[in-house]
Amino acid sequence: MKAIRTPGGFSLRIDPRTSAVVALLTAAVLAAGVLVIGSGDYPIAPGDVVATLLGNGTAAQEFIVHDLRLPRALVAVLVGGSLALSGAVFQTLTRNPLGSPDVIGFGQGSAVGALTVIVLFHGGQFAVAGGAIVGGLVTGAAVYLLAWKRGVQGYRLVLVGIGGAAMLTAAIHYLLTKASIVDATRATLWITGSLDGRDWVQFWPLLSLCAVVVPLVLAHGRHLRMLEMGDDAAHALGVPVERTRVVLMGSGVLLIAVATAAAGPIAFVALSAPQLARRLTRSPGPNLAAGAAMGAALLLAADWIAVNAFGERLLPVGVVTGVLGGCYLLWLLFTERKAGRI
Repeated sequence: MKAIRTPGGFSLRIDPRTSAVVALLTAAVLAAGVLVIGSGDYPIAPGDVVATLLGNGTAAQEFIVHDLRLPRALVAVLVGGSLALSGAVFQTLTRNPLGSPDVIGFGQGSAVGALTVIVLFHGGQFAVAGGAIVGGLVTGAAVYLLAWKRGVQGYRLVLVGIGGAAMLTAAIHYLLTKASIVDATRATLWITGSLDGRDWVQFWPLLSLCAVVVPLVLAHGRHLRMLEMGDDAAHALGVPVERTRVVLMGSGVLLIAVATAAAGPIAFVALSAPQLARRLTRSPGPNLAAGAAMGAALLLAADWIAVNAFGERLLPVGVVTGVLGGCYLLWLLFTERKAGRI
């Protein structure tokens, strides 16, 4: 850890390994983005993709890159980063690697909100996105209140969240049984999680919300690191524990809600990205920047696999993340059991 002091008296501590990991992951995001933009029915070489992004492509390449594929890649970056950042927040607050928002019910809450709009009100694209955000926020508030007992402890939050996730999953299945064939097909495609058809209409609202919430989370990164040591230690160090927890939980719920609204409930990115980033940085704490970069890289890689690995048969990206994330979860459970933590 190196400390940098400015002439104005401010100081900043930088971990060289963490900085290097963030830089490498950022480069991986850029490389994966170029590959994703160049993939599809009309393949474009990476060099031509870069040339087109710089304004030197043909008319056909300009249309395909700027109008069709670039917004999809940018949505993948924002969704993956938002999911990973939300996962890092909740895993740190609960002090549990399984304390991911898609495990403790917040992703399922967003799905219930969206399916309610689809099945009961036959809402359009923006109404479904709004339903997902409202469903996530209501679920977050309910889990927080049910887990409250002179404060919110991580173990209790995880247990309440898992119970809520089970109930919300049942609600999802109930809504599907009540839907018409058309609505059920639309709802099933949505809850799988997909980046197909994502364009600038989804990107700009997602960017606007991330531009507000992400800096808020990063600004509380120091307090979040202290909360990982326990409430008593954080309070002794001057952290307003409950206020900080409410702000971070609200921000984490909003991040996963807007990500779910943009691309559907994409599984396991929020669970795996923060843990993989921590293993690369070998640094304690939430590793927010590294986790967000890892989440963006994972989702772009999963999207590339979904487009290219199965021939002409394109898979929703949620299927790929589900398979990869399931393998990761089994590995995580095995290592946690071997270490004697579960």
